[in-house]
Amino acid sequence: MVEALLIDLKALLVEREDCDAGTVQQLRNGLAQGKTQYRTFREVTELLKKKAEAATGAAAKRWHLKLGIANFFLGYLVDAVDHLKQSEGALANFYLGKALLERQDLDEALKAFEKAEKSGYTASQVQLQRAGILRLKGEISQARNLLNKLEDQASHNAEYHFQLASLLLLEGQRLNAIRHLERAVELDPGHTGALFQLGHANDLSGNDEDAVVYYERCLNHPPLHVGLLMNLGILYEDGDQYEKAVDCYKKILHAQPDNEQARLFLKDSQASVTMYYNPDAEMASSRFSQVLEIPVTDFELSVRSRNCLKKMNIRTLGDLTRVSEPQLLSSKNFGETSLSEIKEILATKGLRLGQSLEEGATFERRFPNQQPLSDQEQAVLNKSVSELNLSVRARKCMNRLGINTMGDLIQRTADELLESKNFGMTSLTEVREKLRQFGLTLRGD
Repeated sequence: MVEALLIDLKALLVEREDCDAGTVQQLRNGLAQGKTQYRTFREVTELLKKKAEAATGAAAKRWHLKLGIANFFLGYLVDAVDHLKQSEGALANFYLGKALLERQDLDEALKAFEKAEKSGYTASQVQLQRAGILRLKGEISQARNLLNKLEDQASHNAEYHFQLASLLLLEGQRLNAIRHLERAVELDPGHTGALFQLGHANDLSGNDEDAVVYYERCLNHPPLHVGLLMNLGILYEDGDQYEKAVDCYKKILHAQPDNEQARLFLKDSQASVTMYYNPDAEMASSRFSQVLEIPVTDFELSVRSRNCLKKMNIRTLGDLTRVSEPQLLSSKNFGETSLSEIKEILATKGLRLGQSLEEGATFERRFPNQQPLSDQEQAVLNKSVSELNLSVRARKCMNRLGINTMGDLIQRTADELLESKNFGMTSLTEVREKLRQFGLTLRGD
């Protein structure tokens, strides 16, 4: 099989004077070839910058058009907007609208698209962008009416299916939306928006392998979105592909140097690249953790012991390892007989009172008082962790650790969470902040 020749990006953008929709499509095709094309593209962009600085009049406007489009595909939206505003014509205004839309400057984007249409840009393409803006502004019925008027685009226009799918997702019609996203990709295999949404849908469903495939296809069709790189980085980490994750976070920081979340994720991934992994040790640790999670109600306890433990909010064997003998004996009606009973139970599992305290853990009440939990407090602890609305990374760690309720979560210490794969300081900070909204803290905080 003969390999296709790389598209000459320098000839396309520098040596060729005109720049039209066909030029942009060739640029997209060239970037999709990968290999050295991105490096060449950056070099070409530097040449365009010099040309624009040296030119005047109509020639300067043409160079600014090319430079604006180049910056748009590189993801440098501020520069793209600046250069496109110094150009004119249908193509310049259309991509000015696209750049402003990416920056969520919806009203200005709408004005730019209107100018593009008045200058002769394909009306249906402009109307589809307008439908997207209406959707983002919450004007759902107007967006739906506009898409209904564009139904004739369904046979051949990928953007129509993407915009319709985005609306359907907003309306909760997920399966129908996915069908339209798949149709969009059939019509345009490089439609980044549709590829990303398909990746995201698989990501949310736990189909990590399929999600990675869609996200990676997006990489060949810029501009690349921060959300794409962040989600893909997290999935790479889940698959122990830390070097690829590092590359994703570095790309985010190249475009957004002040993105603190990406900086922290990068630090976590770089640490994981050199981390020694011992599967036997992890398995042993997992078994030990499972023992600590055994409820004390699984054992035959006297009524007195059971009531005392309930008053102290001690639910698991792990809780018992985080409390000392004097703390137990200080509880009303808890005497030497109850103490011996508890010690015997722990001994059957190779545990002892205060064991975790000796290893640096602390015993904390989940609520500051010493009384049994009220119905309201118990209801909070019974809430699902999904109500915390955690990020993808933190949510996956909750699933991995078998943490289903807030009560489960607050039984964990910060150190226990940090021991989980891919759970770093960023996720820990997020969890702490979300728990604080419910008046809760992790054990030991």
